[in-house]
Order: sequence, then C-alpha cells, then structure tokens
Amino acid sequence: MSKTIATDIKNIDSIDPKRFIVIKNAKVNNLHNLSVAIPRNKLVVITGLSGSGKSSLAFDTLFAEGQRMYVESLSSYARQFLGRMEKPEVDYIRGVSPAIAIEQKVNTRNPRSTVGTTTEIYDYLKLLFARIGKTYSPVSGKIVQKSTVEDVLDFLYDHEDGTRLMILCPLIPHQDRTLKQEFEILLQKGYNRVILNNNTKMIEDIVDEADNLDPDSEVFILIDRATIEKDPEASDGRDEDNRFRLADSIETAFFEGHGDCIIDFPGEGRKSFSDRFEADGIEFEEPSVNLFSFNNPYGACKTCEGFGKILGIDPDLVIPNKNMSVFEGAIVPWRSETMKKWLKPLIENADKFDFPVHRSIKDLTNNEYQLLWEGNKYFDGLNAFFKFLESKSHKIQYRVMLSRYRGRTVCPDCRGTRLRKDASYVKINDTSITDVVLMPVETSYEFFNNLELNDHDQQIANRLLKEVTNRLLYLNEVGLGYLTLNRLTATLSGGEYQRIKLATSLGSALVGSMYILDEPSIGLHPRDTERLVGVLKTLRDLGNTVIVVEHEEEVIKAADQIIDIGPDAGVHGGNLVFQGTADDLEGSESYTAQYLLGKEEIAIPRVKRKWRNKLSIIGARENNLKNIDVEIPLGILTVITGVSGSGKSTLVKKILYPALSKHLEQHISESTGKFDRLEGDLSQVKQIEFVDQNPIGKSSRSNPVTYVKAYDAIRQLFADQQLSKQRGFKPAHFSFNVEGGRCETCQGEGEVKIEMQFMADIHLTCESCKGRRFKDEVLEVKFNDKSIADVLDLTVEESLEFFEGQRSILNKLEPLNEVGLGYIKLGQSSNSLSGGEAQRVKLASFLSKGGSGSEKLLFVFDEPTTGLHFHDIKKLLSAINALIEQGNSVVIIEHNVEIIKSADWVIDLGPEGGERGGDLVFAGKPEDLITVKESHTARYLKEKFS
Repeated sequence: MSKTIATDIKNIDSIDPKRFIVIKNAKVNNLHNLSVAIPRNKLVVITGLSGSGKSSLAFDTLFAEGQRMYVESLSSYARQFLGRMEKPEVDYIRGVSPAIAIEQKVNTRNPRSTVGTTTEIYDYLKLLFARIGKTYSPVSGKIVQKSTVEDVLDFLYDHEDGTRLMILCPLIPHQDRTLKQEFEILLQKGYNRVILNNNTKMIEDIVDEADNLDPDSEVFILIDRATIEKDPEASDGRDEDNRFRLADSIETAFFEGHGDCIIDFPGEGRKSFSDRFEADGIEFEEPSVNLFSFNNPYGACKTCEGFGKILGIDPDLVIPNKNMSVFEGAIVPWRSETMKKWLKPLIENADKFDFPVHRSIKDLTNNEYQLLWEGNKYFDGLNAFFKFLESKSHKIQYRVMLSRYRGRTVCPDCRGTRLRKDASYVKINDTSITDVVLMPVETSYEFFNNLELNDHDQQIANRLLKEVTNRLLYLNEVGLGYLTLNRLTATLSGGEYQRIKLATSLGSALVGSMYILDEPSIGLHPRDTERLVGVLKTLRDLGNTVIVVEHEEEVIKAADQIIDIGPDAGVHGGNLVFQGTADDLEGSESYTAQYLLGKEEIAIPRVKRKWRNKLSIIGARENNLKNIDVEIPLGILTVITGVSGSGKSTLVKKILYPALSKHLEQHISESTGKFDRLEGDLSQVKQIEFVDQNPIGKSSRSNPVTYVKAYDAIRQLFADQQLSKQRGFKPAHFSFNVEGGRCETCQGEGEVKIEMQFMADIHLTCESCKGRRFKDEVLEVKFNDKSIADVLDLTVEESLEFFEGQRSILNKLEPLNEVGLGYIKLGQSSNSLSGGEAQRVKLASFLSKGGSGSEKLLFVFDEPTTGLHFHDIKKLLSAINALIEQGNSVVIIEHNVEIIKSADWVIDLGPEGGERGGDLVFAGKPEDLITVKESHTARYLKEKFS
C-alpha cells in the first residue's frame, strides 16, 4: 500500500471531505472495517478478484449512501412514496455527491423501449421531423403543401398594380339539397353571382330553372371582383384596405369551397389553391410529434400496433433441417399420420410439374422453395395448410399445432420501425425518420453533422440538431456506432446497455455528481477501450467524480487513482491492499500488481489441439454479415473475435445457435438469421448449449446450490441424521420450496414482502423464523454442529471443508470453486448474482455432470470473462478445458486477449464494426493472426506473443 495513503487512512477523521469522499469502517457484506479516502473529481478505478468486495464498496456502500442521503433531503411528502432506505453498515461517509449508478443489468424488458428512446435521441428526432420535415407524395414525388391566406396574397401581389381578378370557389351541393335550394341559400347569404360553364350569371336569373340544368355543369361562386392596389409608401408595398379586403375574400372562398380557392384573371387563366394537406388526390397527415410516436395509437403502425414484429409462421420451425428432402420428411407438420394427406398429392404429382422431391431443401431453387408455400393446381401449399389450421382453431389440437410453428417476424408494413406508413413520407434531405432509425449510429451522426438546411429551417432546427448530434457523438465514442436507434433495449448486452446510459449521462451534461460504473469495458474490443477511457475522462473533466469497478488493463492504467480490494475473495477479501497511481504499483504484492507488472501471467498453451470435424455456415448475411462462409471446428476451443459490431454475436446467436438447435430439434423461439445452409459433421454434435449471462432462476428462492443439483444430496444427508429419523423427517422437510419443514409465514423466503399502496413494497425479515427459512424443529437437526440454515449461509469454499468425505455433495460443489465462485454463499439468491457469476454457475453445473465424451455437446459462451480478474480468468480457462477434455466442443465470443491467445482456433470478423464489418478477416491459430495487418485484434494480440 502507498505510504502516503496509509498515513492518511490512519488519520482518516482529519481528511477534508471537500477534497475526498471519506469512508470509515465499512462492514457491508465481506468488507472488513475498510476505511478509504477517494479523491473527488478524479477517475478512480476499484479493482480486485471476483468476490473481493469491489461492488460491496462501490454500490452497496457508496452508492447506497448517496441514494439514501438524496431521499432524506426530499420533503416528507415525497419520501412517503419512496419508502425508507437503510443506512449501509459503516461508521460514516463524508463528502458524498449526488450518486448516479450505471450498472450492467438491462433493467428494462419493455418491448417498446429502443436505443433511440433510452438515449432521448428519438424525442428530439420527432420534434425535428415535425418542425422542418417536408411531406412528399409517394405517387409523384412532389412536395405536399397546403395554401394559407398569406400564400394566396403573396401570389396576388406578385402581379402588377391595377391587375383585375375574380376570387371564386366551387359550389359543392349538399347531398340532401337540390341545386335550386343551394342557389336560394347563396342569395340569403348575400351572394349575387355564380360562374356557370365559364359564363357569369346573376343567381336571381337562373334560380327558378336551376333544377333543369345539366348535372355535369361547372358552377363556381363569385366571392369577389377586385383589383390589386399597391402603396409604395407602405412597408410591404401593399395598400392596407385592399390587402384586408382580399384576405377576407380569400378566407371566405376557402370556407365556402370546403378548402378550395380559385383566382381567375379574366382572359388570362385561373390558379387554384387548397388549404387541405393533399397532393395527387391523396390527403396526407400534417407532420406532428404524435405522427412519429410509436408509443401513441395515432403514430403506431396499424399492423403491428407499434411493436415492429408480428406473430407469424416461422419457416425455420416448419422446415428446420434444410439438409433433408421433401420425400425424407423435411416439412415437419406433414410428418404425422393425420397430416400426411397434405404431402401425398405433392409426392404423387411431382413429376407433372417437374418438382425434385428427393433433392434437399437447401439445394432447391428460390422458385421451387416458394412453390412449397404457394402450391399449385396439383397440391395445396404450406400457406393453404396453415390457413386451414387457423380455420379450425376452435379445436385445441389445431391451436397447439399452430403454436409450434409460430414465431415473431418483422412487420412487413413498417419494416420493423413501428411507425405508420405515411410517417415515412415526411423527409429531411430526402431521408425519412424510418431511414434514420435503421441507420447505424455512426452513419446517422455523419448525416446530421453534414446536414445542409436553408436559413429558415436552420434557425428552427439549430437547438434540436445540437442535442441529436451530441448524443450520437457520445454513442460513437463509447463504441456503439454499429447499433441502430431502432434496436430494442431488451436485446442489448449488459455492457452495451451500460454504455448507452453513460452516453445519455454525457448528453445531459451533469456536473458535481458521483458516477459509479460497473465494468463499462464489457463487450468492448481493446481498440474501443481506448475511446471509452476518453469518454470517462470527459465525464471527469466536466467536474464529476467517476468511480469505475473494472478489471480491464487499459482502464486501470488510465486511472488517476487505483483502489485494490482483496487480497483474495469472499471471507479472505474485503481489505484495502493498495491505493495509489499505476506508477506506485511496483511495491505492491496484490494479484492486480503481479499481473499488470508481468510477474504473473496466463501461459500460452504449448501445444494447440488439432481438429478433424467441423460445422460449416454457408452464405451468412444476417445484419451486417457479408455473405460469408465460416468453418467452426469441433472438439477444440474456438474463439470468435473482432471489434464491437463486427458481426460476432450475429454469427453465433442469430445463425449458429438457432440453426443447429432447430436441426437437432431442440425447440427454441428465436428466429434464424439469413444464411444459405449449415453443413459439415452435424452427427458429431448431439446437443448445443448456449451459456449466456441471463439469471439462473427467476424465483427469489433460486440459488447456486439448487442450480448445480447439490441441494438434493445435502437434504438427503440431513434426512439421514438420527434426529430426522426419530421425527420422521424426509428430504422434503429440508426444502424451502415445498410445505413441510419450511417456515410458512414467509414460505421459505426468509423475509416477508409487505405491499404498500402508493409506496414502495417493504421487505422485512420474517419474525417467525428470523430470516432462517425453516421451522425450529427442522433447525434442531444438525450435521457437524450446523443446521440446514447454517449450511446455506456457508460460502462454497467453506462448504468444501465442511462436507469433507461427502463425495456426492463435493462432486457438485467443487466445479463452483473451480470456476472462481468459491466466495458465493450456497443459499445466495440468484437475483443477487451478476451476469458473469450466473454464467459461471451454469458452467459449473455442466462440469459437475461429468461425461465420457459420448454426449458430444457444443457449448457457446458469450463473453465469459465478464467480471473476472486476471487471476480468475486462469481458473475459468482450466474449467473450459475440462469441458473439452470430456469430449465436448467450445465456442467463445470474446474480446479478452488472454482468452484469445489461449484458443486453439481463432475466427476474426471485421475489419470494422457496422457496415464496414461483417467480413471474415482471419481463421486459424492465434499465433498466425498476429501477422494479419487489417485485423485490429492482431495489434493487441501481438504484445502477448512478443
């Protein structure tokens, strides 16, 4: 530890809270009376092993106190709606600024929330298009305009002084009145003349014979006969009385003519004006904010109701295995005995229209494939089949059958933009709002940055454009230039969501605040990490304290101050082991210092595994993938890398995972991205497992020990104790999920939720069981002097010692320790686990199952290094290698250079993100990648091989 800081910590009571945020004796979770002084208005990185206490210090202590103090500062009226916030376990915290936490968790599942709405950019876009957007007719491409009285006056005064004119409007008879009645009403209104078939007539002269007139006669009301009079001395050059008279007559013409006004210059011709917003015989909606709002029924697409997707038939569920032919049963719904009658006519009559029933689906031409859906006179196609099922949907068996083949497909009317079709007729520089939201952020930034407007529009749009370009710039700077504004927030990774919130904070330009970020570098390629550091420094330079929980080497080295918590995880952590700058690390013995200084490292495997079998993805072209062919080796560790937005997730999550799942008939709801076919040694994979960072359970009673199936053996162990046998306790009595031994007051939760009207729900420790979850008589059963509640309170590391000799339990728990989760408690709620921790619990559950290689699973991991220190990555690699040794294959989407260098095979996509990405840059061994000049990954990987 730095000597100056150590001295300061001893005299912590005397540190100036105007210059430092002072925390004294923090005891939250595993923190051991930790005292620290964090300098204000600096970029501070908190690092340490997973489970060492970083988040406990940053979020559970510092942010919790910042939030509590903010709530306490509100009026008593406002506080009643927020509920009471508990004070963190700490002697005191001084110098706390208003706290803003930007976490990894995507805390919105709203199907209408998009990147554009989350960053508030869409709100400004709606205003911009409503104010300066021009509506273009889809028929002729002309600008749709409506005329005002002022427009007509401007037209008139462009003529010479003394020009004579007539102001007319068409006579539009009411459906319930005759022409004679219309003329009589005009006389009552004070009108004297009409223009009948281009001749001026007195109404009195023709009123009696009006009903005998030709029904096709053209009749105009003569509103006024006038002369243009100009006044050179007037400021606008117009005679005031003349101007008022003309304006009044024009307004009357618009009213009587139901929106039409005609100016007739005798002997010279006529000019028509309309105050309706129309062109080419179509009346358009005038641009307004609501027209561009998909959260409003007025602006939402009528087909998908503003969701962007509709529930339709998913072709990939109907024909999951494109390697099979029609004759072999490629069409799944036509395999059953009942439905074979739909297939029979196709098979029997195929020769009459030359259809290849023995050719695999992937080899059919586009016309042949469409024929399967549309049918012909010899057989009814799949479209007719599904219409038949829908007509019989009153019967449950048909409803069940339909549900098997339904999936979410992009709405054909709005292209997934959720807006009504005519909103796309409104454009700025020939670009509609739907075009803008479908552009990558980097493209839309260029568009608005280079937008050229006339002086009038520029004056209106100036402020709006500044807000839009600023926010787009910050999204670019945090490495999200490849996203579109239309992207659903719920589909973002934790790291992407966090960086979006960071960009939004920058756009808001708050000062004097305390920002606490949880690993913002997640999902970022090392190249983009440099830009992220620049963004964090910008936030600091605005006058904010930026505190980052981080493991990324570049971010740690860029910090003004490093705080290292440890030395180890769980009960062995929670201490301040180092505080100072990167230059001060030399004297520290912490794991962070050892790895940063190169004294410890993750060794490159001396021998790379060889592979024989592979899967081949042919013609991948979903999102930004450029029709690429990719080989995925089996039986080894393959890492897919590339800059953010290069197409890694699209290739794996949108194509490989759903396509192989459907081939293996593992039912998943995700639709498969665009690609031609999946080939290769498909028989070598019996199952595909996508190990993502989603929570391991939705119930608050779900926890790691139940997920890895260790709790069954623990409950059996307690049921085998002498006291249990005497009392007749079965394993179920030691479960908090079923009635029997659990506390029924809290139903095994350990706490009671009190629902408050108009206030936040309050969670109180259960008074019956004091938070121990079980009845007293169950808790009296002990194993090695510990009750079932005491066991659930043990960490994984402690439990390995406690259950020594109990092989059935240890086999399930040891993998948790091997993947670096020795610090988590057995009974810890799954809701409290981070995404990275949840992912490693899933990995541990697969390791605990063991295997002889007969299963042949393909594991797909999405950034498993999330939340991992260098020291933990070493453990993770050991666990992943153990999976491969069991005969499985592993594919990892990853940016971490330590994982990339340890791979047997690397697939590098890029070279850039978004539109400039999507190409296969390299496929081969990592040591060969470093020679590829166009690869950004190679530049950072080269350092590890030097």
